[in-house]
Amino acid sequence: MPEPLKAHLKNIVPILIGTAIYAFGIHYFVISNELMEGGVTGVALLLSYIFGLPPSLTTLGLNIPLFYLGWRILGKASMGYTVLGTLSVSFFLWVMERLIQTGWLVPFRTEHDFFLATAYAGFTLGLGLGIVFRYGGTTGGSDILARVAHKLKGWSIGQVILIMDVVVIGASLFFLPKEKILYTFVAVFIASKLIDILIEGAYAAKSFMIITDHADEVSAAIAKELDRGATLFPAVGAYSKQPKNVVYCVVARSEMKRLKDLVRSIDPLAFLIITEVHDVVGEGFKPN
Repeated sequence: MPEPLKAHLKNIVPILIGTAIYAFGIHYFVISNELMEGGVTGVALLLSYIFGLPPSLTTLGLNIPLFYLGWRILGKASMGYTVLGTLSVSFFLWVMERLIQTGWLVPFRTEHDFFLATAYAGFTLGLGLGIVFRYGGTTGGSDILARVAHKLKGWSIGQVILIMDVVVIGASLFFLPKEKILYTFVAVFIASKLIDILIEGAYAAKSFMIITDHADEVSAAIAKELDRGATLFPAVGAYSKQPKNVVYCVVARSEMKRLKDLVRSIDPLAFLIITEVHDVVGEGFKPN
């Protein structure tokens, strides 16, 4: 198999899996409990609640003019995975509709524990979208408009998407109970957090920048006691004008206290800067 095709398949297959999970969550948890979603999918859900239109068709219909807009302004290279993700969402929404109509899939509907439905809705939507985004795809809709607005006007993509989501969900207040909208915001929050984890990496770590007069001793102790590598950066003190080395090291969260204690035992006056690391690839953490 040619390498370019193999590389595309490594992205296409996860995007298809992600959109299938997303479509499942929409039908199994969201629609069955009259919750909402943002963007074009949210508009499709609103049309389904008001007029009974199938979301699979309305999602596709609403995205077709956006495809053309994105293709003209963003270029076909950046639209390939977006078209794939959007079409596969519509396809899997149609599959879920057929499964429900034939009785093969019975949606989860509750009259009492809406928080349970909300939590699982947020989890499945976040899982599906997180997989799609991690492999370079999108589900179209507001994402296309946000990218166009960013290119033409320089607006923030995240802010544009947020504004459109708020407008769509806010409009549903005229047709759905307020409690359902509040539950929707909980689901959106859960989904956004899971998307962040999947995009940035589930393996969170801490990075240490250690400013000390004993850089060689500290780096040697890190290698011996923690079995971690460290990097030395040459620096000059702004006040003293004296040259020194800065130690940079990344460790797992569980090793954070051990490293702090180790540095303090060598140099009680060391200056430590500790920051969050969302994803670590390389020796001692996870493979590429």
